[in-house]
This record gives sequence, C-alpha cells and structure tokens, in this order.
Amino acid sequence: MILRKQSHQTDKKVHPFVGILLFLISIVLLVLTVPLGFLYGIFYALFTKGLKGLGEYTLKIAVSIDQLGNVVMQHLLNLLWIRKKGYKFGNRDETISSALGRNKKRGTLNGFGKAIDWILDGIDPDHSLNSIDYYIEPSDEIIDKLAWIHIVDKKILSTRSKGKEKYYIPGGKREVGESDTDALVREIREELSVDLDISTLEYIRIFEAPADGKADGITVRMTCYSGDYSGVLKPDSEIAEMVWLNYRDRDKIAAVDKLIFDYLKEREELD
Repeated sequence: MILRKQSHQTDKKVHPFVGILLFLISIVLLVLTVPLGFLYGIFYALFTKGLKGLGEYTLKIAVSIDQLGNVVMQHLLNLLWIRKKGYKFGNRDETISSALGRNKKRGTLNGFGKAIDWILDGIDPDHSLNSIDYYIEPSDEIIDKLAWIHIVDKKILSTRSKGKEKYYIPGGKREVGESDTDALVREIREELSVDLDISTLEYIRIFEAPADGKADGITVRMTCYSGDYSGVLKPDSEIAEMVWLNYRDRDKIAAVDKLIFDYLKEREELD
C-alpha cells in the first residue's frame, strides 16, 4: 500500500514590488528573531536529547542554509560550476550538494565544479551523489513522472504514443494534488484500459536522465512501481502501439528508460 503523498502547485505570480517588500520584511524578522530562536533551540535540544539532539538540530539548520544558498547563489553557481547543458541550481527545495550531485551524474560539471566536488569528496566520500534529493518539488527544469514496471517472461511492457518513434514504459505525469497511487492508476487506465490493484503496488526506485526532445538542462524524474492489474491490456487514448521489449531493444527507448532497463538487467529480470 502506498502511503506517501506528493503534490506540487506552481508559484503564484506577484508584483515585483510585492516581492521586494516581502524580502525586506523577511530580513528584518531574520535579524530580530533568529538569534533568540537559535539560542533557545540549542538549550532545548541539549536539555531534551543531549548532544544527539544538538546534532539533529544543527543538521536541520545546515540543510536549510544550504537550500537558501542554492537559491541566493543560483546564477553565480550556474555560471561557475556547470556547462551550458547542465542541471540548473536554484530549486528552493534542494541543497547545493544535491544539484552538484545531479550534474556529476550527468557529466555536466566544468573544471571548477569538479574541483569543488573533489574537495567535498575528500571531506565526505561521494558527498554530492549521496546528497541527491529525489523528492524535491518539480520545477521548470524537472519533469516529474511515474511508471508502471510490468514484466512477463523477462520482457517488459512498453508503449509508443501516436506521432512518436521511441517506446516508453507506461505511465505519465501527475496532476496537481495527486498522490503517486492516484496518478499511476489514472495514467495506466487511460493508456492501457486496465485497473491497477492498489494493494499490490510496490515502490521500485527513482531514475533521472536528460529529457528526450526537450531543451538542454531539462531532467525527467521517473518514479517506478510494480503491481498487479485487472482487465485486458489494450492500447487506448493516445497510445499507438503496445509491445513487449527485452534488453536488446534498448536503442528503441528514451534515455531515462535505458537506465531502468540497465537496472532490471543487472537484477536478471530482463533478457
């Protein structure tokens, strides 16, 4: 049973002067209230949980500062650390280390970025890779999708949309406010005319890769599940073709699906 929920709502457009005013107010509140709150937080953490509590409290602050830095320094970091096709810094829900790790995986760090990553690895091995946060909110640079992994006789069910040449693992984008369960059930019903059994859905893993047919720097994030279904599989809606692929068909699929194929091949689930 899937209990985790994810939802995303785009930012509302505001007048530039409103944004500036709110920024100034936040700075005033920061200067006046943070020192007092910080001192109280230190004593509270120490008296309730000792050094462990203090460590947990300061780690949360460190992550928040890192997220703030990712927003404040986004334009500078995009200029100094990554190539033009790199994953952009600036997501308010993500740390600098997470964005750095995404670029390391994609091979889009420039020399300066690689040097920074090397220094961090010296302090904490694989720091940026281990810092990648797959549950950050979607943005203009991240396409958030879900996929249903259905394998029979070591072949995986795949589809091809009308007007497209590449095959895709069935699934699609969530709508605002939808959980993983709701979005996946809806997408599979629309594409393949069957109903997924929610009680059997099992989370597999999240995969990321450059999005096919999109501008440089756009990433698709694919959250994958397996599970049973009821009904008869048949193409519906915008689906032109339904096929069963094996690993040697890897050249026919999208970049993110290739990562999924590699993962399944390593686990000996695909021929």
